[in-house]
Amino acid sequence: MFEQQLEEVVVEVDIASISMAESPRSSGEDPEHIQALAETEVTLPPIIVHRTTMRVVDGAHRLRAAELRGDEKIKVKFFDGSKADAFVLAVGSNITHGLPLSMTDRKSAAARIIVSHPQWSDRMIASVSGISAGTVAEIRRRTSAEDAAGGSRIGQDGRVRPINSAAGRELASRLITANPGLSLRQIARAAGISPETARDVRNRMSRGEDPLPKSRGAAKAGGRRTEALSRSTAGAATAEVVPMADRLAAVHRLTSDPALRFNETGRRLLRLLNINMLSTEEWQEIIANVPPHCSGIVASLARECAGMWDEIAVRVDLQLA
Repeated sequence: MFEQQLEEVVVEVDIASISMAESPRSSGEDPEHIQALAETEVTLPPIIVHRTTMRVVDGAHRLRAAELRGDEKIKVKFFDGSKADAFVLAVGSNITHGLPLSMTDRKSAAARIIVSHPQWSDRMIASVSGISAGTVAEIRRRTSAEDAAGGSRIGQDGRVRPINSAAGRELASRLITANPGLSLRQIARAAGISPETARDVRNRMSRGEDPLPKSRGAAKAGGRRTEALSRSTAGAATAEVVPMADRLAAVHRLTSDPALRFNETGRRLLRLLNINMLSTEEWQEIIANVPPHCSGIVASLARECAGMWDEIAVRVDLQLA
């Protein structure tokens, strides 16, 4: 998190030029921990300093230990983000290493992050503050930031998803029915939901339950969903492998279609389709010439591309349903 704003270069900075920032630790500094760090012979990692304010983001105890030893300089990595992001980085750093924060401090930090980053999902904030997503949700409900993020939030993977996942669950159920072989990640990406939600939808369907919890109004949408699922299943069942000659003819017809030719997204689609119109012999030649040390990466990318095309096929079918 914030890797692009954290400088990789380590520099030596005058200790006198660095000041302490507001810490997420309510108990303050730990003298015994400072003494232990001052006496250690192990090389300590550089501290992180907010460049704009020259305040410590991570490494307050290491800074105090250096002062105790009488050092004039200390190794530093500079952080170029905002003050709010610097606090998030400080919390995350204290969770992953060093002297851990108390549960009270973690909850207080989460409450502050909810206000400064309301667009972040509960799981995102939980991963930073070291508490459960359920606890974050409870804290959010008690704050005025409950609706500050609007209708969507950013997840740990950086994707924006709607807070109300009913529509995403609906689409996920169609995708699963039309193509049971899709992975959870593929379903989540295509439906705009988290992998955990995709897993819940698939588990519910395997038990014969509604993809939407009843509290979200699943019963009301049941009739519409059943009809849509029937249409998408029928479309998937009638899919056939198209011979090479027919595929080339189909792409040629699409290339001549003004609806695709005269807009950028249409031309992009045509380019992608044309790239895949190689003959079996051409593909065999490509496969035979893949260097052995690249085979694993090529195979992985090929599967990923195949999965994405599979998602496109299912979603286009669903638009017609």
